[in-house]
Amino acid sequence: MLLPRFLGRSHATAAAYVAARTPSFRVRPFHASAALRAIDMSKVDTTQRLADLRKLMKERNVDIYMVPSEDSHQSEYIAPCDARREYISGFTGSAGYAVITHDKAALSTDGRYFNQAEKQLDSNWELLKQGIQDVPTIQEWTADQAEGGKVVGVDPSVVTAADARKLADKIKKKGGEYKAIDENLIDLVWGDKRPARPSEKVIVQPEKYSGKSFEDKIEDLRKELEKRKSLGFVVSMLDEVAWLFNLRGSDIPYNPVFFSYAVVTSTAATLYVDESKLPEDVKKHLGDKVTIRPYEAIFGDVTSLSKELFEAMEKTETQKKFLTSNRASWALNKALGGDDKVEETRSPVGDAKAVKNEVELEGMRQCHIRDGAALSEYFAWLEDQLINKKATLDEVDGADKLEEIRKKHDMFMGLSFDTISSTGPNAAVIHYKPEKGECAVIDPKAIYLCDSGAQYRDGTTDTTRTMHFTEPTEMERTAYTLVLKGNMALERVKFPKGTTGFALDSLARQFLWQEGLDYRHGTGHGVGSFLNVHEGPIGIGTRVQYSEVSLAVGNVVSDEPGYYEDGKFGIRIENMVMVREVETKHKFGDKPFLGFEHVTMTPHCRNLVDMSLLTEDEKSFINEYHKEVYEKTSKFFENDSLTLEWLKRETAPY
Repeated sequence: MLLPRFLGRSHATAAAYVAARTPSFRVRPFHASAALRAIDMSKVDTTQRLADLRKLMKERNVDIYMVPSEDSHQSEYIAPCDARREYISGFTGSAGYAVITHDKAALSTDGRYFNQAEKQLDSNWELLKQGIQDVPTIQEWTADQAEGGKVVGVDPSVVTAADARKLADKIKKKGGEYKAIDENLIDLVWGDKRPARPSEKVIVQPEKYSGKSFEDKIEDLRKELEKRKSLGFVVSMLDEVAWLFNLRGSDIPYNPVFFSYAVVTSTAATLYVDESKLPEDVKKHLGDKVTIRPYEAIFGDVTSLSKELFEAMEKTETQKKFLTSNRASWALNKALGGDDKVEETRSPVGDAKAVKNEVELEGMRQCHIRDGAALSEYFAWLEDQLINKKATLDEVDGADKLEEIRKKHDMFMGLSFDTISSTGPNAAVIHYKPEKGECAVIDPKAIYLCDSGAQYRDGTTDTTRTMHFTEPTEMERTAYTLVLKGNMALERVKFPKGTTGFALDSLARQFLWQEGLDYRHGTGHGVGSFLNVHEGPIGIGTRVQYSEVSLAVGNVVSDEPGYYEDGKFGIRIENMVMVREVETKHKFGDKPFLGFEHVTMTPHCRNLVDMSLLTEDEKSFINEYHKEVYEKTSKFFENDSLTLEWLKRETAPY
């Protein structure tokens, strides 16, 4: 799955994780049936909503009000109760920012959603198409509106402190003022129609899956705080809280997290969560090592704590600050005392979480074997349906069947994102999302691209395979083989410790580049362990942040080059790989050398490979990989001759 992947917010709004009352806790999107997949493209009349908002703005002396898409934790996916930008604008796409003045309303989004926004926005709204020449960014547009001393307001809990500072400077240069409005005005307009905050139960992630106790994780964090001479750390990202305390939840679609904050100091660890979400076994798990406080108490508590600790510090004439993530909200920054008392940093919890221990790595190996078996069964079924049975199946039918197959496997907890099931020209749409009633029928004579993943108790998967069930064109074979060569080149590289994903990105593109081809997305993203399918801080690509953090032993990252021809076809091949130390004949500068270990266990499509473009070494590598896939997954098909024969054919030596 590509980074960033932003799915339509209609899915997030329709979706809420539910805890299945079965022997195993399961998190999954509510929209399990295909009927709930369709996006309503009709316009919502926002006239009254905007009128109500403008009335509140006047009462609070606000001239311009900003409504971002994010929640208070900067989550990639949000719960229905946090879809404020969608509510006020009627636009359901995931990427967007709304700004409302007393006589204008503007919505900014990128090229993936231009058509959707034009259909969904009513006449009250101006669409700012980001990336189009001479179209201002939403920040520029807002600053222009603020000329002449206008007040720009925002809920400080849904913007980061860093973003707030940057925008405040832009607005100040135009003569305006950027102001925190502690009440969210959209919530007041929404009123009792606003969905309730999810209240699903939290579960323990046992040490047999986590590989480390939460007590040890907190102790490691305290050592880091001591090293940095910090008063404490406020954990604001939901996946970081879940990982730190060895807990999981089901409040956010596809992500096994729960609404929470945490504060860790040298002497105390406090978890801010609605206590009703914590069953007795969770309370027992936390014991007396963790204080439980209400979720809403975080801001008041950190204000009091900050004041207490800074007063004590003044008496000893020491100088320390609180640490927060650089993605923490402006509201948290303000509650802690502002910039003078807060140091924003890349989260030490996020860094630790990205380095998987041996238990987590083994879990990733095992869940990818089961998941690989599910994908092989699906592709064998799909080919049989399309070619032998001449069945008519659309893209959503395919996605639903794959989920049905995955559910049969041990420790399945739900999907890790909404399946991208795409045929022919739709496969060229990098962020494609099939919708029942609007999607295409799968064409057996065209490319079929499937990007999908699942949550298992012992790990998280994300795999992309591109298939063709009949006779590909010469260009399709060429492009596929160049992508495959890049995928293998990246997986097989050895590199010195300290190398970043930024430095490795070109390895996956080199064969495409030689033919004047390329792709417009990153090559890899970090993946959590029964956590978010997108996990920082590491990745492989040209984004500047990938040059800031080197790859380390224990990182799990995707390897997913691709190629896309608009209106024709798309190709992507994605394997999950783990960073390991490797042996080399020499060790320049006495540095350890690192490499990748693949864990994805699904065959490549031999029908799309142009053998003339592969070296003997590459053929040997593929043969060894396919041999491993067969050995590890064939046991699942002892009573399934259809899949077993398909697997034998697809993994046969070249």
